[in-house]
Amino acid sequence: MTSRRSRSAAPSGHAVQQQQLGLFPLSVQLRRIQPSFNEWRYYGLSVQPDLFGGAALVRNWGRIGTAGFQRVDLYSDEGAAVNALTAMIRYRLKRGYTLAQP
Repeated sequence: MTSRRSRSAAPSGHAVQQQQLGLFPLSVQLRRIQPSFNEWRYYGLSVQPDLFGGAALVRNWGRIGTAGFQRVDLYSDEGAAVNALTAMIRYRLKRGYTLAQP
């Protein structure tokens, strides 16, 4: 049985770079690339209006270069969806993702 090395957010010898988000982001693209682990991942988040007056948080994730997966979470209003989006961004940044350059 082989053991896996732990995947830390900042590999030893690398400095953690702080990133600034907008005040109320409605769309964010994140990436986590670690060639030593053959890991090339993306995570996209966006807030979109739904047909019933609420808002939807649309999440797309997978390996870079693939269609990946999609999940839609419905919220009663845009504020609740934006709160969920910012919480998800914080979680993903702690997991080693970085903001993708447009």
